[in-house]
Amino acid sequence: FGSRGCPPTRALPGALLPGTAASPSRVEAPRGMGRNNVRVVVRARPTASYASDNFQFNEASDSIDMRLPKDDHGGVVNNQQESWHFKLDKVMANASQEQVFDSCASDVVRSVMDGYNGTIMAYGQTGAGKTHTMTGGHVGFADRGIVPRSISQIYTEAASRPENQITIRLSYVEIYNELMFDLLTDVGVAEQSGDLHVVEDPKGAIQVKGLSNPIAATEEEALHVFFQGDTNRHVAEHALNKGSTRSHCVFTIHVESRSRLESNEKVIFSKLHLVDLAGSERVKKTGTDGMTLKEASYINKSLSFLEQVVVALGDKHRDHVPYRQSKLTHMLKDSLGGNCKTTMIANIWPEAKMLEETTSTLRFATRMMRVSNDATVNVHLDPQLLLRKYERQIKELKQELAMHNTLANRSHVQYEEYTPDEQRELEGKVKMYLEREVQDLEVVSARMAYEAFACFRKLYDELRTELSSRPPAGAAPAGAFEEAAEGAPAEAGDPSVPREGEVGESEERGISVGIAPGNSRPVQEDRSALGDPGDGSADGGAGGADR
Repeated sequence: FGSRGCPPTRALPGALLPGTAASPSRVEAPRGMGRNNVRVVVRARPTASYASDNFQFNEASDSIDMRLPKDDHGGVVNNQQESWHFKLDKVMANASQEQVFDSCASDVVRSVMDGYNGTIMAYGQTGAGKTHTMTGGHVGFADRGIVPRSISQIYTEAASRPENQITIRLSYVEIYNELMFDLLTDVGVAEQSGDLHVVEDPKGAIQVKGLSNPIAATEEEALHVFFQGDTNRHVAEHALNKGSTRSHCVFTIHVESRSRLESNEKVIFSKLHLVDLAGSERVKKTGTDGMTLKEASYINKSLSFLEQVVVALGDKHRDHVPYRQSKLTHMLKDSLGGNCKTTMIANIWPEAKMLEETTSTLRFATRMMRVSNDATVNVHLDPQLLLRKYERQIKELKQELAMHNTLANRSHVQYEEYTPDEQRELEGKVKMYLEREVQDLEVVSARMAYEAFACFRKLYDELRTELSSRPPAGAAPAGAFEEAAEGAPAEAGDPSVPREGEVGESEERGISVGIAPGNSRPVQEDRSALGDPGDGSADGGAGGADR
């Protein structure tokens, strides 16, 4: 089979490609969520020119052995590696579209309905069957690809979950020559500027700003939207593919789920990326020129950036991952090393003339297997619905409390904020309690306790303000000295009035030790006991001074 427009080459029913080992039918065990590596599946294109000397497919062990002959122009000393062994998660050499979907996509689609992000991408050289794998062929209903089958399973899963209200939105973006186009808008691709931008929300989720997201209520409507957008893709012809897609396309199914039984403010968001990558090309084989050559250069450049991101993610010692080098890697940031469950289908063309391209694809596939993702359920809480829920709960609790108070003869209990009159009344009760006029202050509700503490704080602040305005203990009140000077003789303790004969009296020469208090003079009886003459204190004082 080939991409669109290529004449399909089909193997007979039950036939195997030469050199393939049949494997017993087995059911793939679903991988657990959380930290897990990208799952890589290799699908070989059926071809009549199968290179049996170069390829050996081992479906039982999910491995591929390749033999690449040495180049004759390498000289006498040629150390070129001749044999390669690739171990993959799954090898599918002769698989129908249904088998590919069941093995690669069914489990991812189911996990998307459970709230996990999922990505299924097709990678490979041009003409290897990527578009046929993702979109399907035109032979019949059984030839449908992964995208139509995923849409069908999404709506089947939604119908089987009547307890949830599920809304499905679709988006389809094309990255052509590093420009992004919306394939689902009413404006044609030729009339668009291609200036769509990839942005990250505050939580780190990736979105395309300005991309349309129509709601698809039914499976038929979703299929119609997909095929209508698919006709707008850029397609061109070259030597290896008559209908080669010249762009990367990402078809996304957005699922929003709300429970009808539990609280509906909890919303589960998830998305499924279905990626059809443009094929890598060797210009010497495709023979492209002009505009097709320019397209090939952009395709190879973006795929090179994709490989750089994969290499960086596989290296545990790398701190920086260059997601922003291209719009493709930036848009797939969640799918590569982020919150997603990712499966990559590596399409190969097992012919002798495609050995180099097949080797490159398989080497990239083994690098992709080292990329680790961390898938978690995307649960969001709607703030408006959550607010209405809390308001409803508060109202119900108030009604229940009022009923309880009525039955307990507590209808006078107040739960709302106190009015100014009620605050004054409670403040009076608090004062009576502080002055010991009442022994107990009955608290009948938590609201009363809050208001009582507010009264205590108010009374405490008033008392502290009153105490701070009083003069310090022992200090004379303001204006006392002025009143004494105007209306009465100086007091004995006034230091501003000099007194004769006191200790420390100022003299013209000598050292003053200060003024002694007035009540420190010896009384008359004490002076007589010391033998001083009783006719005058001044003389005795002078004589004492002379002595």
